[in-house]
Amino acid sequence: MSHADDSADHDGRVILPVVALTLLAVVVRLVGLGTRSFHWDEGRVGYWTLRFLKTGAFEYRPVAGGPFLYLVDQPVFALLGPSDFSARLVVALVGGLLPLVALLFRRRLAADETVVFAAILALSPTLVYYSRFLRGDLPLAAFSLVALGCLVSLVDTGRRRYLYGAALAGALAFTTSGFIVGYVACWLVAGALVFDHVRVYGDARQTALDRVSGYGRTLHDWVTPLARAFLLFVAVFIFFYAPRSADGSGPDLWNPLTFPAVLEEALYGSLRKYVGVWVEYRDGHEFLAYIAAHVELLVVLAAPLFLLGLFGFAAERYAGRNRSVVAFASYWAGASLLFFPVITELTAPWVIVHTLAPTSLLAAVGGAKLVRFARQGVSDRNAARTGIAALLILAVVAQAGALAASNVYGPSDWDNRMAQYGQPAGDLDAMATNASTAMAGNEGIDVVYVGDRYYLADDSDEDYPPVPESWGNRLPLPWYFERMDAETTSVSNATRLDTLDETPPVVVAQPQYRAALDERLTGYRVDEYELALWNRNVVVYTRQ
Repeated sequence: MSHADDSADHDGRVILPVVALTLLAVVVRLVGLGTRSFHWDEGRVGYWTLRFLKTGAFEYRPVAGGPFLYLVDQPVFALLGPSDFSARLVVALVGGLLPLVALLFRRRLAADETVVFAAILALSPTLVYYSRFLRGDLPLAAFSLVALGCLVSLVDTGRRRYLYGAALAGALAFTTSGFIVGYVACWLVAGALVFDHVRVYGDARQTALDRVSGYGRTLHDWVTPLARAFLLFVAVFIFFYAPRSADGSGPDLWNPLTFPAVLEEALYGSLRKYVGVWVEYRDGHEFLAYIAAHVELLVVLAAPLFLLGLFGFAAERYAGRNRSVVAFASYWAGASLLFFPVITELTAPWVIVHTLAPTSLLAAVGGAKLVRFARQGVSDRNAARTGIAALLILAVVAQAGALAASNVYGPSDWDNRMAQYGQPAGDLDAMATNASTAMAGNEGIDVVYVGDRYYLADDSDEDYPPVPESWGNRLPLPWYFERMDAETTSVSNATRLDTLDETPPVVVAQPQYRAALDERLTGYRVDEYELALWNRNVVVYTRQ
């Protein structure tokens, strides 16, 4: 059989299972996508997206995260309307299509490794959970894997489309999250170690200087495609980071007369803002404590994947072929254990997504070896080997299923380790329904916040990020009220409610003011909701 026949047979055994797993991945991410109340971070992204959509103005603000979700969710809201489901849809589709990335690595991985890789990307509980969460972490991990896969396919095939795919995916990764700096650091470390890895395991007759010279000749031969890829990268970067002006008073991407200012703001201004927020004015933290917390979350939330990754790394390095792509993933995963605890501002479950991205490839190697071990036991009719393999596979599947049932689709409470503190423990859909009904036909102020925790001396402070801490204390309620197009204000205590011309149809208050408000608000329904996993209750009055 020729090499072409071997390749066709390999692809035939891989493509159909990967496509089937991708369809399954999309389904498990879309089912009940809008049932969980918005986390505080989701509330921020959703709120500012609606504000940008309403005003037509946009400016990159590092404290609000990368621009990707804000800009791609605007047409989704315009088409489907704002809701918890539509807001998360883009991230869910990115996560659902993620198993297709495995096909980009199929020339470097065995057929069973490729399929297991796709299965892990499709069904890993942590990846599923944060594919159903409005943050840029999952898109960043996904676009980075796509970029790496395209580069691997470029080396394997020499086809230019993979170069342009890598440029596009890399540019999108830069628009998703400030955590991109961690990926750049990890890739630089991994690239340097793989270069040395080739020296150890490659052709001993070829020196490092010979390889550098070869890379130089390749770059020279590819100068035109590389220039096009660079321009594609820059164009995508500018599109997302360029400001939009609502009234034409400032730089505007769609105004050719302001294009020089747009370029300056998109390329230099965005970098200056990023450095200011992420480097100059950020607080430090205990490095070792954050590393320990990061590893603990990996063990608690992704133990099978983490252990399979360790097994795959050991098997590949000490009893395998020492493939460069597996080595790169190993070094990338190892570096992420150090870099991400350094750059993150808090210990949160979503941070481990950035370690699970490369670990998934290692786990595919380990998982495939486990499956082969089971097959060999069945083929040899070895009951002991078959039993051991079956127990291990069952343990992996059972643990993943239990996590999915309890954490991904289960209630958001303090027992759910994937639900960070800012996740409301209660269901806010009823609050949104009651508030929407109460506001129907109202003119003027729709919502008033009561209490110093929520009070803003100047309501214009919430027009764009950064915002005062008291606005953040309201989260995720601003998202729900903004999508109702509600007009809001605030007072510092219950007695100040009397200074308003008319009591609004919705009153949101700290629980300490409930007794005073009960006397003032007759004809109102009163409900108490939990805006976090614990110790963040709020009382909501809705006029009947």
